[in-house]
Amino acid sequence: MKRLEDKVVIITGGAQGMGKLHAEKALAQGAKVAITDINEEKGQATAKELGENALFIKHDVSNEEDWKNVANQVVEKFGRVDVLVNNAGITYNKGLEDISLDDYMKIVNINQVSVFLGTKTVAPLMKEQKNGSIINISSMNGLVGGAPAYTDTKFAVRGLTKASARELSPFNIRVNSVHPGVIQTPMLEQEGVKEAVEEFKKTIPLRRVAQPEEVSDMVVFLASDEARYSTGSEFVIDGGITAL
Repeated sequence: MKRLEDKVVIITGGAQGMGKLHAEKALAQGAKVAITDINEEKGQATAKELGENALFIKHDVSNEEDWKNVANQVVEKFGRVDVLVNNAGITYNKGLEDISLDDYMKIVNINQVSVFLGTKTVAPLMKEQKNGSIINISSMNGLVGGAPAYTDTKFAVRGLTKASARELSPFNIRVNSVHPGVIQTPMLEQEGVKEAVEEFKKTIPLRRVAQPEEVSDMVVFLASDEARYSTGSEFVIDGGITAL
């Protein structure tokens, strides 16, 4: 039997990047997957690529009505919601004095408020089932300092994870956060970036950056019944950076 056999999984920010890979891994383990994203063109193309057990829904993760629409469409299509992966997120490479309030609040709404809205939306459905797993993608910058706004929201996701886990645990709903470090993506291969990454790798205890699959494997684990006694916890994938 596959690890996510017949589980219904919602993944935000699923049109591309890590969200798409989470979806691929979940489908390979027997899940039915709803990917949501603000980018409708890429989302539709990804859902078509993923096959008949994938559904795309256009979704502004900072909008409460959009969240209600996602839940309704998923239940109508697949009958239930077993897993929510709050994956959508953005950042700006700006310092404290350079970032505008509008940009700051955009990061807060997409990275932080979306997690609150998603958790609030699926909680009643999972309570009825007396089962569920909510996986919040934070960052190693939810454990240690980093860029303003981004770090703030990733610490907030960690706190919301713990608060939600305590409240929802009587209903057998688990809530955990995942904290990736530096992930090997095409961005790291860009000229001027690759050299900096090579130097940074020397400071990582495991002496390498993470492969994208290593994050998705953790997501699959937390979505599965193998993690049935884990809740309110941080799962760190950073090669040991935050252990220093």
